[in-house]
Amino acid sequence: MFFRNISLFRFPATAADRLQELDSKLGQHLLRPCGPLELSVRGWVSPFGRGSEVYAHGCGPYRWLTLGGEDKLLPAAVVNQAIAEKVEALESARLRPVSAKEKKKLKDEVLVDLMPRALARPSRLSGYLDTDTGWLLVDSASNKAAETFVSKLREALGSFPAVRAEAEESPRAVMTEWLIDSTLPTGFALGDECELKDPADRGAIVRCRRQELDSDEIREHLKCGKLVSQLGLNFQERMQFVLDDTLTMRKFKLLDGATEVIEKGDRDSVRAELDARFALMSHELAGLLTVLEKLFGVPRPQGA
Repeated sequence: MFFRNISLFRFPATAADRLQELDSKLGQHLLRPCGPLELSVRGWVSPFGRGSEVYAHGCGPYRWLTLGGEDKLLPAAVVNQAIAEKVEALESARLRPVSAKEKKKLKDEVLVDLMPRALARPSRLSGYLDTDTGWLLVDSASNKAAETFVSKLREALGSFPAVRAEAEESPRAVMTEWLIDSTLPTGFALGDECELKDPADRGAIVRCRRQELDSDEIREHLKCGKLVSQLGLNFQERMQFVLDDTLTMRKFKLLDGATEVIEKGDRDSVRAELDARFALMSHELAGLLTVLEKLFGVPRPQGA
C-alpha cells in the first residue's frame, strides 16, 4: 500500500476536534453503487478492503483513509455512433437537417439510454492525516483527484479547513539554487531526472531522465535562465521521489534501507502486512516532511 504520488495539504491544530469519532463519521458516507443515470459516485471504503468495517485506521497520530469510486465507462465513439444513427433516422423521416439544439436533445436521450447498461469501473484513492503536525497526504499527483478526496472528507466531517501546502520560499528558486551550487541540504542527494522551464510565457521546457544532474549540460540550461520545476531527489538513502514546484512528490518509493524491516517481519494476515507497511511509510514520511517544512517554509495554518 505504499503511496506512489503524494499531494500535500495542511490543517490547523484547532481542526483536531473535528476528527473525533472519524471512523463513525466516514461510515455514514460510504461508497454505494452507481445509480442507473449516474456517471460517477464517490464514498468511503475500508483501507483493508472488503470484509472490514474499519474506515479510519489509526496508527499513533496517523489516520489512514480510503476513498472509493465508481465511474461509468461510456466511450465517446459509442455515444457518437448512437447519436449519428438517431440523426440519420430523424433526417430521413422528415427530409430536413437536424438543428444543433435538436442534436443536443438527442445526445441527452442517448446518454439516458446507454448509462444503465454501461460498465462501472471501480477505483480507490488513499490518504492519511497526521493529527500531531497537521499534514494531510493524498496518494495522487492529480490536483483534481486530491481536491476530491479533501472535499469528500469535508462533507463527512461537516467542514474541515485543510488547504494546499503553500511554500513561503519559492520551490523553483530553491531547487534551482541547489543545482547551480551543486550543494544540497544535509541528507539529500540528486536523482537522475529533472524538468527545467523557461519562466517566459510559452518558454522552452527541458525534461531529462537517466541524466547526471550536476553535469555541465544542465548548468548551461540554468545559465540561460531556465528554472527547476521538477527535481529527482534521494533522502537519507531511504526514499526517492521527484519533487515539483507545488511540493507534490511524484514517483515516490521507499528504498531497501527503509523496507528491510518489513521484509524481515513474519505477519500472518494481509491486514497485519498492510498495517505494518502503513506504519513504516507514515513514520518515514514524517521525517521528510519535517525537513521540507523547514527548507521551504510551509507553515501550519492557524485558527479555523
